Amino acid sequence: MKRSLQSMTAIVAAISAIGWAGAATAQTAVADPSAPVEHEGTLRVMTKFGMQRLAPYFVELAKAYEAQHPGVKIELIQEDDDSVKGKTKTLVASNSIPDVFFSWTGTWGGNFVRGKRAVDLTPVIGPDTEWGKTFAPAAVGAFVYEGKNYGIPLYLDAKFMGYNKTIFADLGISEPATLEEMLEACDTIRAAGITPISIGNKEPWVAVHYLGQLLAYNVPKEVLERDFDPATADYSDPGYVASLEQFKAIADRCTIGAGMNGISYQTAIQELSDGKAAMYYQEIIEFDNAASATTKLTPEEFGFFPLPAPKEAKGDPRALEGAPEGYMISSASENVPLALDFMKFVTTQANAKVLSAPPYGQPSAVIGGADPADMSPAVVGGLEDIAEASYLMQWLDTVNHPRVAAAWLSNLQAFAGGTVSAEEVVAEVRKAAASAK
Repeated sequence: MKRSLQSMTAIVAAISAIGWAGAATAQTAVADPSAPVEHEGTLRVMTKFGMQRLAPYFVELAKAYEAQHPGVKIELIQEDDDSVKGKTKTLVASNSIPDVFFSWTGTWGGNFVRGKRAVDLTPVIGPDTEWGKTFAPAAVGAFVYEGKNYGIPLYLDAKFMGYNKTIFADLGISEPATLEEMLEACDTIRAAGITPISIGNKEPWVAVHYLGQLLAYNVPKEVLERDFDPATADYSDPGYVASLEQFKAIADRCTIGAGMNGISYQTAIQELSDGKAAMYYQEIIEFDNAASATTKLTPEEFGFFPLPAPKEAKGDPRALEGAPEGYMISSASENVPLALDFMKFVTTQANAKVLSAPPYGQPSAVIGGADPADMSPAVVGGLEDIAEASYLMQWLDTVNHPRVAAAWLSNLQAFAGGTVSAEEVVAEVRKAAASAK
């Protein structure tokens, strides 16, 4: 993203229209575990490590791999959370997807599979393979489509409310156990002249992440998963409107309200880091960025808790929003064995430990790739919460059909701006699902 909402919506619509298909391949390629690796030529890799703090990780990996294999050149295309979506659309449309490319799970990754853009990796990373056994089983399973493995998980991710322990202690506030308690805490913090929750919804996925967690609390899991599929979706459960109304309560009592649509998410997290806000809703992979040796908020002052469920939750109060994220191999790649060899290098236990530790703080999906002794306590604790969650609710803008994702993004931003009602948002999402059947 880092572009207008209209541009983002157009991108998603265009991706939906081309269906990720095209002239790249006639059928999905299948990885051959016995294929020899030729360490020569250029390998193009598109990452989601474009942020300044994260960029060195793949840069150093590429240098190390090239040093081991002088005949290989790793060409990195480093994007961030927002720009990777637009870049992917451009590369798909021009049939120039890199050999290795970033992908979310859910429908986002499924689009590559349906469009025959991704290599079937089952023979090399399936649960019974040598490489597959090095990953957390749930992480590998998240990239399974129609019974086959298509993704290489890199790290685990989930959403939590990060907070300033000092502000909470000074105001006599404990970690809230319910949504109602969090709203009361916001009232106390605001009365003290401090912003309760910093939020920037200029990139509209921010509010969508709040809503995703609230939906997991208010809508039964089986209903949610039915509605993820346009063929069976009806969006009739009252939990959808209830979740939107709860988000509105958070916006009104805890944030700057409609003004959030003009603030970037990076500005918002900086407000927590600078001690100007008491809380910020963030991914575990952002913990080490929110509080570090270079921020006013110290790691010792940083705390976190899941966005709490409302008292009368009709869904699953132990659900947690999140999903592993990883990489796929292009079925148009001329050197699939080399691409796989590079990703095996990326996901060695040694490299995984570097990824999990500060300054990166991206908890690896590799078994033994997260050493608590080298990680920040907050990341270690977040991983424990992920392990204990009863259900991982995937991101609404990647688990849904592109048209439905676009409807959530645009209409929830309008809802945050106060121009549409909760019922109108659900009606537009329902209409998008019907058009996607």
